[in-house]
Amino acid sequence: MKSTGVVRRIDDLGRIVIPKEIRRTLRIREGESLEIYTEGEMVLLKKYSPMEDLGEISHELVNSVSQSLPDNIMITDRDKIIAVTGALKNNYLNKNISSFLEEKINNRETLVEKESGDIEFVNGIKEKCSYVIYPIIANGDAIGLVSIYSIDKEVTELEMKIASIVANFLGKHIEE
Repeated sequence: MKSTGVVRRIDDLGRIVIPKEIRRTLRIREGESLEIYTEGEMVLLKKYSPMEDLGEISHELVNSVSQSLPDNIMITDRDKIIAVTGALKNNYLNKNISSFLEEKINNRETLVEKESGDIEFVNGIKEKCSYVIYPIIANGDAIGLVSIYSIDKEVTELEMKIASIVANFLGKHIEE
């Protein structure tokens, strides 16, 4: 465990302030949830992601879809890529998503780029591909996204429908 050297007092309501630098580094936004753990005399805070519980299902889902679809498929939570198929899997899996994808999640934006163009799924790595991005919504909150992308062909109506089905399935699964 890494010490930050920051000391904070607990107020009369039991609250502490997490410094802005730590919130920025860990990508903790206003209104997000934290899980609280104890270990010995330590209190541990962990950023909560409802998608984290769906890691195994997400991997099974992308692998199943990729058996019938020649394109690549990616599933993210609000911060990182949790499941991905294709040749670029090692470049993306468990990496923080780009600010571009973060913006699409925050805006609950569906985006289709049929023409091959540059996109950053991860900051600093540009890909030239066609793609569809579909947000995952659960209990009214945008919690991640599904992207299907192709390096060598245009995405079609089929990829758009599959991205929608996968996103809706994951959103409903979290709500249950």
